Amino acid sequence: MAKIIALANQKGGVGKTTSTINIAACLAIAEKKTLLIDLDPQGNASVGLGIDKELHEDRNIYHVIIGQSELKDAIYDTELPFLKICPADGNLIGAEIELVSEMAREQKLKNAFATVADDYDYILIDCPPSLGLLTLNALNAANKYIVPLQTEYYAMEGFAQLQNTIRLVRSSLNPQLEMEGVLLTMFDARTSLHKQVSEEMRNAFGDKVFKTVIPRNVKLSESPSFGKPIILYDIESKGSEAYLNVAKEIIMKDRVQAPSEIKEYGFEEIPEIPEELLVAAKEKQETNQTQTLN
Repeated sequence: MAKIIALANQKGGVGKTTSTINIAACLAIAEKKTLLIDLDPQGNASVGLGIDKELHEDRNIYHVIIGQSELKDAIYDTELPFLKICPADGNLIGAEIELVSEMAREQKLKNAFATVADDYDYILIDCPPSLGLLTLNALNAANKYIVPLQTEYYAMEGFAQLQNTIRLVRSSLNPQLEMEGVLLTMFDARTSLHKQVSEEMRNAFGDKVFKTVIPRNVKLSESPSFGKPIILYDIESKGSEAYLNVAKEIIMKDRVQAPSEIKEYGFEEIPEIPEELLVAAKEKQETNQTQTLN
């Protein structure tokens, strides 16, 4: 049975889609069968993995949500053998309106997962930057959620609003929903404000804040325009290193029974990513750089 993780934050520009793409890719490079669900009408996660949305406009997550297609029929390959995607396009904007009059409208995505959950180790959902019906479907379908949080005070205010929504979802729809972690993004160690926000979040949430922070990194900003996750664009970048460590933390949490054990064992117990996959990723990166120069 897949571990289903929704990445949610109603505030845009916090690195949510970037995190979804790159965590999924890093789990896949560790040979974890991973499915990415693009639930954002902007379809940025699809573009960021090199998916041509126009090629799949007849069968994507929109058609799954409104009941015109089975999820298994709207899943497509990516460059990584262990990573699949169910893409999105602009039609998804209309889904929230179309679902208003539907019975059990908040259950649509959860019901869709029933046919594929046994085929994957992880299912990651890239939620839209809002707390509407699509995000509600994601939180109802998930058993865990990650909050990408930019290390600024305005982002912390948005986090409080999201927590209120989570409490409502738990009380009325999905009592099993638990926090996988808060992921601090766009971190600049030179800025005292970023350090202060990071410290306050760790004081408040302890082990629920990922040990790894995602730095501001030019390569992370560039990679979506090439339709590639960071590990295929520049595996030696700081951004690639950070997301590999986030994936390791997620894997470790699934291997131990208590948060204290994470501190005790550290990352040494996590299987190393297969060398041949790292070599292949490095070769693709060099090919991409050569094509760019030409």
